[in-house]
Amino acid sequence: MKIIAVFNIKGGVGKTATAVNVAYCAAADKQRTLLVDLDPQAASSFYLNIKSGLEDDVKKVVSGSKSIENSIWETAFVNLDLLPSDKNYSKLDHFILQLKKDKKWLRSFFKPVKKEYDVVVVDCPPGLTPLSENVLKNADVVVVPMIPTTLSVRTYDQLLEYFTENRLDASKLLPFFSMVDRRRTLHHEVMEEFSKKHKECAAIAVPYNSEVEKMGIYKAPIVHKYPYAEASLMYEKLWKEAKKK
Repeated sequence: MKIIAVFNIKGGVGKTATAVNVAYCAAADKQRTLLVDLDPQAASSFYLNIKSGLEDDVKKVVSGSKSIENSIWETAFVNLDLLPSDKNYSKLDHFILQLKKDKKWLRSFFKPVKKEYDVVVVDCPPGLTPLSENVLKNADVVVVPMIPTTLSVRTYDQLLEYFTENRLDASKLLPFFSMVDRRRTLHHEVMEEFSKKHKECAAIAVPYNSEVEKMGIYKAPIVHKYPYAEASLMYEKLWKEAKKK
């Protein structure tokens, strides 16, 4: 089982749309896929039309005294299941810090279903917290969506600094550009400069597309609804890049 985390220090960069579509692409590629919505905002769960979470059992699941298996839901898509968000996920940082083996928590969290899935895609909340630090340490690939602006690119440099300071493997990072407006000169300039500086950047630019925003209306990944849209083709390419890593 491989873990793909979708993360950015900054919010509002298309993280959830990325997680949902990459998970769908993995499932369409005949990978038994689990999408995990760890963001208390529950956007991934909303996009896939599943509301139930762990209810009052979050602490038990985090501690390992209760398996996540009974909280996983089948989605409307073949090979794609979802562990939905929960209102109590805001307490995850506190629960994790109470564990003796907190550094390896994520691997233990998925251990009960390790043989059930080929790929786990984790939609992470923004910010560097005990939860996100655990995910960054234990994930096999960290997909980092960025808007082509100066502030967004700056957060990637901060993420690199965090990896260096904590002796994490930066080769697992897979940055790419999201919500790209090709009419804006600044977007082109930022993408060109960043790609020259960071060879690990995927040659992927998901365009700003109103249909991506409408995923919440038709409750499905854009790759499923409009498979030949440019954004869909970019997400498929992103999945292939993550799979290659």
